[in-house]
Amino acid sequence: MIPTEPVQANRFSLVKRIVFLCLGLITMAFGVAFSIQADLGTSPISSVPYVTSTISGLSVGTTTILMNTLFVLIQIAILRRQYEWFQLLQLPAAVLFGTTIDAASLLVGNITPTAYWQQWLLCLLGIFLVALGVSMEVAAHLITTAGEGIVLAICKVTPVKFGNMKMTFDLTLVALSVVLSFTFLRHLDGVREGTVAAAILVGQLTKRLQHPMHKMELALLA
Repeated sequence: MIPTEPVQANRFSLVKRIVFLCLGLITMAFGVAFSIQADLGTSPISSVPYVTSTISGLSVGTTTILMNTLFVLIQIAILRRQYEWFQLLQLPAAVLFGTTIDAASLLVGNITPTAYWQQWLLCLLGIFLVALGVSMEVAAHLITTAGEGIVLAICKVTPVKFGNMKMTFDLTLVALSVVLSFTFLRHLDGVREGTVAAAILVGQLTKRLQHPMHKMELALLA
């Protein structure tokens, strides 16, 4: 008879990782909400959803879901037969992320900074939560976000290193946000000094969080 304990252990590990991934996405969503409330510019990955939300009247969560869906389609177009269909789980992850952004925005909507330093406190809190959420997502060892999925897809078919491609991708999103802002709103929106801070600090904080997250990673895989 085949022992069932290893199978049960694997299933329990998978459940733990799914729960941890969801917690990571929720944490990132609150980070985005705090960044929006700070009004110093959103992170690069959220800049396009924020600007398109302002243009269209849709919520930031809705435009985030739409953008991530487009990112998944782009991954499929780039990789074709190399595409791992398991990564389609990025779609329900995007729905969770987007709906939580809207819910978090409602919860923190009453927090209104009245001074510049208070805006920076909210901005830095948002940056930390985004970095923590990314670290949790990586530790879960399941799927990447759709944005990171595009970067990985391009790296698979080109000799470009991940770090360089990630920076190029983020700069492209920020540039697109600037163009959309001036084209449709006639002023710059969603891209400010907080965007620059997020571009620099999220990656650095994620590296610092790798060590404490490693223990959690081992616990999730056990």
